[in-house]
Formats: sequence, C-alpha cells, structure tokens
Amino acid sequence: MSTLSPAAGRPAQPSSSGGLVCWIGAGAHALLTYLEHRAAIKTLRALDDRALRDIGIPRCQIEAAVGGALNPAMGKLR
Repeated sequence: MSTLSPAAGRPAQPSSSGGLVCWIGAGAHALLTYLEHRAAIKTLRALDDRALRDIGIPRCQIEAAVGGALNPAMGKLR
C-alpha cells in the first residue's frame, strides 16, 4: 500500500528565482557584448586611415562595422 503526500496532488508552481537567474544572465550577456563592441571600436579607431582602408572600413563607419550593419554575418561572429 502506498501513501500520497498532500503535495503530490498539487501542480508544481514555477519558481520565481528561475526567472530572476535568466534575467541576470541575459543582463550579464548584454553587458559583455557591449564591452566587447566598445573594445573593438576603440581598437579600430586607433588604426590609421591606411590600415582602415586596407580592411575596407571607412573611419566614419567604424561603429556600424562593429555592430554588423555593413556585413550582418560579421556582427554574429563569436
């Protein structure tokens, strides 16, 4: 003979801490992505015009290039 506990008949309630952990993880990921983009922009701005021309990025489009606007596939690389 088996017995059922009172909690066995109730549906499981979602944990609110799981959503908080996902939210914090997403925020941390967004922050790291932002910092990586800023570091890439800083590195590209440190290059001279000839080096930028060699890689095909005009100085006025550095931010767009890092964000992937000039080549969307480049913005997704990791």
